[in-house]
Amino acid sequence: MARRKKTNNSRRSRPTSRRERRRVSSEERASWRELTRRDVLGILALGLSVGVCYLPAVLWGGFVWDDRVFTEAEPVRDGVGGLWRIWFSPSDITSEGHYWPLTYTSFWIEHELWGFDPTGYHIVNVVLHLANTLLLWCLLARLVVPGAWVIAAVFAVHPLHVESVAWVIERKDVLSGVFYLTAFLTYVRFVASKAGWRHYFLALALFVLGMLCKSIVVTLPVALLIYHWWQHGRIIGADVLGLLPFFAVGLGIVIADMSYYEEDIAIGYSPLERVLIAARALWFYAGKLLCPVGLAVIYPHWEIGVADPIAWGYVAAGFAVVAALYRFRHRIGRGPLAGALFFAVTLSPVLGLIDYGYMQFSFVADRYQYLAGIGVLAVVVSAAVHYAGRLPGAWQRVIPIIALGTLGILGTLTWRHASIYRDELTFFNHIIAHNPTARNAHLNLGKALFESGRREDGLAAIQTAVAQRPTSFKAHLSAGLMLMHLSRFDEAERHLRRAVELDPNHRDAHYSAGMVLSRMDRIDEAEQHYLRTVEIDPSHFEALTNLGALLISASRFEDAAHHLRRALHINPRDSKALHNLALAQLRQKHYAEALALYRRVVALMPRNARAYADMGIALYYLGRAAEALESLNRALSLDPTLEDARANRDAIQQAKTRR
Repeated sequence: MARRKKTNNSRRSRPTSRRERRRVSSEERASWRELTRRDVLGILALGLSVGVCYLPAVLWGGFVWDDRVFTEAEPVRDGVGGLWRIWFSPSDITSEGHYWPLTYTSFWIEHELWGFDPTGYHIVNVVLHLANTLLLWCLLARLVVPGAWVIAAVFAVHPLHVESVAWVIERKDVLSGVFYLTAFLTYVRFVASKAGWRHYFLALALFVLGMLCKSIVVTLPVALLIYHWWQHGRIIGADVLGLLPFFAVGLGIVIADMSYYEEDIAIGYSPLERVLIAARALWFYAGKLLCPVGLAVIYPHWEIGVADPIAWGYVAAGFAVVAALYRFRHRIGRGPLAGALFFAVTLSPVLGLIDYGYMQFSFVADRYQYLAGIGVLAVVVSAAVHYAGRLPGAWQRVIPIIALGTLGILGTLTWRHASIYRDELTFFNHIIAHNPTARNAHLNLGKALFESGRREDGLAAIQTAVAQRPTSFKAHLSAGLMLMHLSRFDEAERHLRRAVELDPNHRDAHYSAGMVLSRMDRIDEAEQHYLRTVEIDPSHFEALTNLGALLISASRFEDAAHHLRRALHINPRDSKALHNLALAQLRQKHYAEALALYRRVVALMPRNARAYADMGIALYYLGRAAEALESLNRALSLDPTLEDARANRDAIQQAKTRR
């Protein structure tokens, strides 16, 4: 193959003089004013399509499942200080396993604007998806791909993208997509010789921003090498050299990501099994792109067997397709092979070749192909547009109807699928309907049912989760907590004991066991679990407070006071700890100390009748009978059912009368 000739149109040709650079800049600005009426209608049509298809998410969508990762994240709620923590102390987002600060910055901004109203978050996701749709159209048109608008339209309404758009936590997909596509477009402009080096550095900066949204965009440099091969039929040293900074930056951010978090994930598949998983996953994604029915949030795991000939058939078929596309590239062009390679490369981080957390749930997820699917869609749709244009004239009138019908079907499927993000009951019922054995689905459904007031239904779902996974710590812990709330303490204690056996170092298991055992008046056992909770987490002031209350019931007032002081050292304004410490002091006849503590309690809780009643006793023994009567009357005005307060008041009044 002959070397490329250096021509005036080569990508190495750059505007050299200031006058030429000004001319190029003015041409670029003028291009924005050259939008035709057809372009404007195309933009409006894409905007309308996206808006209509995702209307269920905008109007009725709520927060589901992993959305609590950001709704419960302290840095998102913590004002300006939270923004600093998002960028420089990312482990404060306790349930997130990656360093994606730009995504959480977007959540932080929205929380500052409208709190946790889900409507705003859904609107932003939909707008970002529309931006990606328009960017894709612009990129494909610049690359002179046949049917660029149609490809963008299919991308806009394809139901396989619902998970990335309608699920708020997947903001990372659509936001990283904006930077990815903009970086790709900017790099193409740089290569096309009509832009200066500033576009190269802008593309690099956009790539960095994309990596800070979701690290799956690390494949962009390889995708750009594929672009070079597609355009010129070969990759030369200058192409690789120019992309070295992209590779270096991507690698650096990935290493930084891994250094912040050490996820203990060991799925345990052999190298050959991983090859089989990856091959089948590629065919699975391609199949869903071409026939997007039966979409599930959690797809069932498939069996992996090195001796299975069908499994190896997926591998063989993959290599056969690549070989055929390469063999016939001179006849059909390099585009189909470039699209297939882009598809595989962009998916490569989540094909199972390396361990990642979601593999515990499934080998595949719709959201993983948000960008990768562009490769398949571009090849299939552009080929259809190309061959449709060669049909006889009579067929030409039918083609728009077929195209609109296809988009209508895809849009309808998207509308229906977007509706499952209404609430957690709808969401988890959908998961179970498509995959009854989905990991943690019954567990999460049970929690949602319980929180909605359907306690018995919630318990039944949790019991199903326990039956499916008898060694699930979370399932036993949740069952124990629900049974405790239903006052079925014996059953709750059995599940919580099992949870402690499964994870002896989990503070919540010990804390929950302590609560149940205290309700059962098994004081010594409850005390041991509370002490173990504090040993695991010394800042767990709730355990210290409950332990103090438990020891007061056992008349161990001095020990109770010790633990309650520890609780107040952690949280000085905890009214429950203050009240219990005041009671411990009262029972030890430390009336002055008790009075000071009760005053702090009523300052925090002015309608706490019990505190006023006990404070009256302290005042009486301090010789302040008038104030004691006033405090007891205040207690009875707040709660007339306090018979001990009434008896104490009457006794004090009688004593005054006798005097």
